[in-house]
Amino acid sequence: MKVAVPSNGNRGIEEQVGEHFGRVPAYTLYDTESGEVEVVENTSNHMGGSGYPPELLTGKGVNVMICSALGQRAINLFEGYGIRVYVGSHGTVKKAIESWKQGKLQEATDKDACSRHAFRGERHGD
Repeated sequence: MKVAVPSNGNRGIEEQVGEHFGRVPAYTLYDTESGEVEVVENTSNHMGGSGYPPELLTGKGVNVMICSALGQRAINLFEGYGIRVYVGSHGTVKKAIESWKQGKLQEATDKDACSRHAFRGERHGD
């Protein structure tokens, strides 16, 4: 199974979890079977590229997204691509993955959507 974590840089599992999953510079991918780590640049339209993060991550074989929070539209997009989303992570990517493995993170649903999350001109925290 492949797990993705939005990351503030390219240091792999030692990197900090990015707060805004769509606007992070990279995603750290972790293969739970092989232990392999891959850092993928965020080339979505949020960063001047094309497509949305779920499309990018589906192309990399991701099954699970672990993040701090995300909006309703993002939850729906991930669900549409068959990617399960878990929220509540913080600290390093390594810590986020460990928390997920231990069942400490909550699977995202409609009621977990971050009402303050940015979309179309609004900023997180407003």
